[in-house]
Amino acid sequence: MKEIFAQRLKAARAKAGLSQQALAEQLGITKQAVSKYENGQMLPDSPILIRLSEIFNLKPDYFFRPLTVSLEQVEFRKRSSLRGKKLAALKADVADRLERYLELEELMNIQTGFENPIAGKLISSGEEIEEAAIELLDYWELGFNPLPNIFEMLEGKGIKLIEVEADPDFDGLPTTVQGNVPVIVVNRHFDNVRKRFTALHELGHLVLSFAPGLTEKQKERLCHRFAGSMMMPRSVLLHELGEKRGHLSINELIEIKEYFGISVQAIVYRAFELGVISKSTFRRFFEFVNAEPDRKLEKGWGVYEGKEHSGRFEQLLYKGVAEELISIAKAAALANVSISEFRDNLRMVV
Repeated sequence: MKEIFAQRLKAARAKAGLSQQALAEQLGITKQAVSKYENGQMLPDSPILIRLSEIFNLKPDYFFRPLTVSLEQVEFRKRSSLRGKKLAALKADVADRLERYLELEELMNIQTGFENPIAGKLISSGEEIEEAAIELLDYWELGFNPLPNIFEMLEGKGIKLIEVEADPDFDGLPTTVQGNVPVIVVNRHFDNVRKRFTALHELGHLVLSFAPGLTEKQKERLCHRFAGSMMMPRSVLLHELGEKRGHLSINELIEIKEYFGISVQAIVYRAFELGVISKSTFRRFFEFVNAEPDRKLEKGWGVYEGKEHSGRFEQLLYKGVAEELISIAKAAALANVSISEFRDNLRMVV
């Protein structure tokens, strides 16, 4: 019991971004007492437990529920801009969301798995990326039309999508928990175009096997190309732009952006990768873009109106209540809301 409480308290504190000293001050106790809680040396009395529940907005029973996803299991591909308390808070948040998600699936007796159809394909070049993307699109029967909701599509293939509150310097990261559950984490604050590209970029890190000797920078570029290839395969881009172009207009690029849900800059980058435009044209475009901050953000350059969200967790949660597989109290705990709030949101037809 002490060990479970210790792990839960550390997870809650990390998610809140609090130091042991800061938590101790809010509790009115010493830092040494908090350290003893987190080292499994003692348990708090009832008043302290109630105060912890208030500080972290959690029910008291949270602190005594065995962990199914540990912080150690959530190991991200590192980014230099994400370190220390920010990384710890992100890991704790993701671990908490995954734990509730996986517990819900277990209660619903849902067995999900992920099959990587391109697992044995060794990648070392852009051309091999193009082939891998086509192979994956074919296997998943996605066709070459615009992908309407990438988040839902990936969740339908057995990949968990987690949207988090994060700083602007964080885009997304992939991880795997429990040995075989792939997870993609995406910053919820970005627009749908950026989230779509990020999700597919991180998918690349999950499904692609890179040849030995490639640097991390080379892998990043290949995953960028993979995302572009999934959104606009070679034949699609050539159909839209033609095989050779000396100049591109922002107007035509906006039309493509709004239809395919891919940024203007990603379209131009893709055109350069496939040899549609020259290096000098590519450079001129990005000199033009980088000259104004609003251009880099593509302000006034069209809006992709498509939906980019997965409601699978919520769908399973309400289905479980409707089928009486889980109680309203349990559903509220899994949703991390109060019972009254869950009841207010629940609409039963019959």
